[in-house]
Parts: sequence; structure tokens; C-alpha cells
Amino acid sequence: MKIFRVEGTLVATARIGGLESHRLLVVQDRKGGKQVAVDPVGCKPGDWVIACGSSAARDAAGSKEYPSDLTIVGIIDYWDEESEERAAPSANGEARSADDRARSAGDGARR
Repeated sequence: MKIFRVEGTLVATARIGGLESHRLLVVQDRKGGKQVAVDPVGCKPGDWVIACGSSAARDAAGSKEYPSDLTIVGIIDYWDEESEERAAPSANGEARSADDRARSAGDGARR
């Protein structure tokens, strides 16, 4: 699952029957990339959402036969984005706290 921000509604009146009346939304990831997602939960522009892709997206939309590659599965009420930014990945890919990074910087200054 990934986190996206809802940008707005995508209007596509000519579409295959399998899409039925599900809303399509333009969502943007935190790096600025945009995608189209099926919205079975009722999101509005500006909402932060959780979405799943691949075969899980088809299941979440209601059927394995559903033609979706990205489906919104929840609206985020709250998450501490600041703590996520403080825990930057280290060289080996593991998250490090701000205190760990400060200690490392101090160690480098003493060498």
C-alpha cells in the first residue's frame, strides 16, 4: 500500500463496461507522480489516502475481474509526517532517528 493525496476527479464518459459507475480520481504521490485510482470509499480533493495496487486493487474494487491497477482503500485521518521525515534511511537502508544522525555528525567532527 502507498500514500497519495487526492488531486481531483477524472471525468471519462466513454469507458469500458467493467468500470461501471465507480469514480476515478487523480492522485499524487509525495514525489509528485500522478496516477488514476478507483474510489470506492468516497474521497474528496485534498484527502490523504491509502491505496493498493496490482491484484489487490482489483480485489479491493470488488472483483478479481475489475480493471483496476490502483484502488483507494482508506482515507487517512492522521499520521505524524514529521516523525517520518526525522527517520531518514542510513547507508544500509535502515531508518535512523534524528539523535542517531546527530551523534554520527558529532563523531565525524571529532575525527
